[in-house]
Amino acid sequence: MYPPDLVRPMREELTSLGLRELLTAAEVDSFMKESDAPALLVVNSICGCSAGAARPAVKLSLLNGKVPSRMATVFAGQDTEATARARDYLIGYQPSSPMIVLFKNKKPVFALERHQIERRIAPEIASDLIDAYNREL
Repeated sequence: MYPPDLVRPMREELTSLGLRELLTAAEVDSFMKESDAPALLVVNSICGCSAGAARPAVKLSLLNGKVPSRMATVFAGQDTEATARARDYLIGYQPSSPMIVLFKNKKPVFALERHQIERRIAPEIASDLIDAYNREL
């Protein structure tokens, strides 16, 4: 596990956008059960594709007119309990980090897995997210 000071900026890149950081399984359960409203969940990671593409894409996507009213993040490789619980809600998807998932009525309706993030640039990924927001919200 990486030192907390090393990953703090990677966490803050998403929390500064308004994503709620979920650190425990109980927090994940609470977030997932509190509302049927659309939700964005980002499985954050220390990897380069998260830094260079996933987190910047989330930021760009939030400039869209329609965005999820609820947003949260877990950090793979750091908050293992929370990440494992979040993955329990990702029915039909293999564990992936990074990963960006849009939920509607508590079910995943759109997801970008690592293989759909790596080797792409943030604006391309943001465009996929915006298309999903416009279609699902």
